[in-house]
Amino acid sequence: MVVLCIAAATTFWILNALNKDDYNTVVDFPIFLDYDHSKFIAIEKEPDQIKLEIKGNGWDLLRKYLKLNTPPLTIELQNPASKKFIKASDYTRELTDLLSPSTVVSILDDSVKFNIDKIETRKISAIADSASFSLAKNYRLLAPPIFSPAEITLTGPSSVLETLKDGLKVEINAQKINADLSKEVPLILPKEMTGLVSSKEALVNVTIDVVAYLEGNKRLKIKKLNFPRTVSLSNEEVSIVMDYLIDERNTAELKELEFEAVLDFSKRNREDSTITVEVRPMPKFLDQVRISPSILKLQYGNQ
Repeated sequence: MVVLCIAAATTFWILNALNKDDYNTVVDFPIFLDYDHSKFIAIEKEPDQIKLEIKGNGWDLLRKYLKLNTPPLTIELQNPASKKFIKASDYTRELTDLLSPSTVVSILDDSVKFNIDKIETRKISAIADSASFSLAKNYRLLAPPIFSPAEITLTGPSSVLETLKDGLKVEINAQKINADLSKEVPLILPKEMTGLVSSKEALVNVTIDVVAYLEGNKRLKIKKLNFPRTVSLSNEEVSIVMDYLIDERNTAELKELEFEAVLDFSKRNREDSTITVEVRPMPKFLDQVRISPSILKLQYGNQ
């Protein structure tokens, strides 16, 4: 019985208190940004409320606090991409009408911030993601991978599309390529663009042309230039070998060349009495040329 009496008394006190005026409270009041969604898009989550201090009847304040039957403040934006915020104080009159019979004491959020951008459609070059493919040993690209279509049609916020001005990386997903390749690959946009950017194309075709570089070696004939009669090699029986890689398309041309290990005494290192081996000729189609040994020791007189 005592508990019931206490409960009844408490309820009566609360109901009586709620009937009084001149209460102050802070509420999160709902807002809605109204703009043309066919021309603009929010890059970040739009604000959906502002913080207010309001004054009024207890019952009305309770309804406002619980957001019961409270229509949001609609803020119309004609060109939302031209600004990043609006002053909340510009909407005091509209808030007063919506809050009636309660009144606005102060707007605690001085501005409503947003990040809304204009929607554009652009052609963006497709470029290969170099981390998404690899070549087999001694294979090389004849040219950068070619995509068809060469440009991707993307629609989204202008500022986001601007970050792709140098091209959109496309994952090829092929490893140790050892032959010319042509295949369709899915077009996957970066995760941070999900929900913001859309692509007209779902698939693109990529073509990769490669060439093999073959390993080879040759024993070189030594040719001495400008050697005095009193100077010789410390090891006249030395064998000089050239190891190399050659573009497979130039193997026939290689067979027609006679290579020499040229030792020019005038280019010797006077400090340590050594001479560096020069290979002649040195065609451009050879790569990773290694000479062993590449430096020889000179001997003077009867040393």
